[in-house]
Amino acid sequence: MAKMSRLPKFVRLGTPAAAGTRFSKIYQIFMVPKPGEFRLSINMQTIDRNWQTWDEPGMQAAASAYKESKLKLSLETRNRGEVLIVHCQGRIVYRDEAAAMSRVAGEILKQGSKMVLDLSGVTSMDSAGIGELALLQTWAHERRAEFKVAGANETIRELLNLTNLDSIIEVHPTLDEALETFREDRVCADC
Repeated sequence: MAKMSRLPKFVRLGTPAAAGTRFSKIYQIFMVPKPGEFRLSINMQTIDRNWQTWDEPGMQAAASAYKESKLKLSLETRNRGEVLIVHCQGRIVYRDEAAAMSRVAGEILKQGSKMVLDLSGVTSMDSAGIGELALLQTWAHERRAEFKVAGANETIRELLNLTNLDSIIEVHPTLDEALETFREDRVCADC
């Protein structure tokens, strides 16, 4: 392998016969190319035209194969009195899942109502899901709506704790406890 010289190279400017020939410094920054015998294109092997192929699966195999749905999150909206519950089942991750959750919950929060996001069926959540939860809390605050999270598993609770999102969003261990806090708010308002 050719080594790069760190010393400047002096090159003559003008014709050699000219009087008062000037020299210019040229600094070599890049490596000198490898000689031809070390280059990849010379050492490449020829393609073996007798390589093995496998049959493509027929229509019957493709029809019987289980096709996974593109969206790995199902959202179900339920009413419990004046509280709307969005039950999430699956994962809340980057792209479609996080956007779908945000779209459904955002429509509910537009009305300025009370909402509980039930995460008891959520198996995993990434930074996009965390960001969407923060966005939902911001929307709820702007519209004077009440937004609570319930039923998160231990991993997601730890994630909410590490990101300090649990200090902004009201997080409850179960859906019933979250719904009970809405009843307590109503009782105190009547006092």
